[in-house]
Amino acid sequence: MTQHRPTGTAPTTAAPSSARTAAPVWPALAALALGGFGIGTTEFATMGVLPEMARDLGATVPEGGHLVSAYAVGVVVGAPTLAALGARLPRRMLLLALVSAVLVGNALSAVAPSFPALLVARFLSGLPHGAYFGIAAVVAASLVTPDRRARAVARVMLGLTVSNVVGVPLATVLGQQLGWRSTYAAVVLVSGLALVAISRCVPPVAALDGASPRRELGALRRPQVWLTLAVGSVGFGGFFAVYSYITPTLVEVAGFRTAAVPAALALFGVGMTVGTELGGRLADRSVMGTLFLGMTASALALAAFSVTVHTVVGAAVTVFVIGMTGSSTIPALQTRLMDVAGDAQSLAAAGNHAALNAGNALGAFLGGAVVAAGFGWTSPALVGAGLGVLGLGVLTVSYLLDRRAGGPAAPVATAPVTAPVDAPVDATPQGSAAPVG
Repeated sequence: MTQHRPTGTAPTTAAPSSARTAAPVWPALAALALGGFGIGTTEFATMGVLPEMARDLGATVPEGGHLVSAYAVGVVVGAPTLAALGARLPRRMLLLALVSAVLVGNALSAVAPSFPALLVARFLSGLPHGAYFGIAAVVAASLVTPDRRARAVARVMLGLTVSNVVGVPLATVLGQQLGWRSTYAAVVLVSGLALVAISRCVPPVAALDGASPRRELGALRRPQVWLTLAVGSVGFGGFFAVYSYITPTLVEVAGFRTAAVPAALALFGVGMTVGTELGGRLADRSVMGTLFLGMTASALALAAFSVTVHTVVGAAVTVFVIGMTGSSTIPALQTRLMDVAGDAQSLAAAGNHAALNAGNALGAFLGGAVVAAGFGWTSPALVGAGLGVLGLGVLTVSYLLDRRAGGPAAPVATAPVTAPVDAPVDATPQGSAAPVG
């Protein structure tokens, strides 16, 4: 029986009469976040065991840095490619395939016999990163009411931010004590748990009617998609300009003892976690307002860091604020991309993470360039602030184009949750799902 649904949402099929019990939203979001936790851990833990890997495989530490670059390149290549190729697959099936790819990539990393082999394994590990977060965001948005989409997306992204607080430090200690290979073995274990959690807790979600790689690639013909991706890559370039050189800056300028740096990085991760949750709540009120607010606050915090970093307390407080303000824009960026992509949401949402990794490379390059030019360890913060202002400029162009067109396009609904008898879900239509928090 066809049920009434809000205007502009996708049709849905009622659950069988034996499946009228609503499935809780929290377990599904937690399962998606667990997959993100494993991905975040493998992305950043490499930096913590880089000296051990380089020494064991006969490479220098600078050469070891190519492992980080290989992962980032994998993200940039894999995000649009896998999202487009998987356009016709049911969303849960695609998520399970992507987590399986994460598991295999990290298993290959753990047993790599040489540096070139590890380089290839890190590239392969990065391929599913962006596509996973993009598809997970689309699925999360389909489980809740439209006014809580950004909050649901933020809950998925918490897996990435929490990994910086818990996963990366633990994986780093594990790698230092038991050998660097155990770091990737731990990610294999987390990925296995995520596979079980997603298969059991995430309800089936069909691909949109008519979905195809060609239609997904159609998102790239939309100027607002490119502008939003540019906001992420340029704006987050400022964020990464500081984060890439945070350790030497804290030690050389703030006077941190080396042993205290992990605590400062954990504080950075806590700030990211708080910012992601706060950003999700704010974006449900106004996506563009949250982007303007978050990026302005981030630029100011980066500029302030060049002054506050000269004391331990000032540096610690500002590190937290930089993490919070920078990550507060992630849910809004993800939601904005889904809004402007029309019926090609998967590729656009996945592209967000490709853009953020491009920002990683841009920020690290420019931050390193000013340090190498002799401007000192505080100069990356000023570069970061400048990139933040440039990102605000791109965002303003996007906003003005929206105004000229009569306002942003209405969100396109994701595919409905389907309900096999053995997996009860809510029998309400899309847009009437259980609320989040």
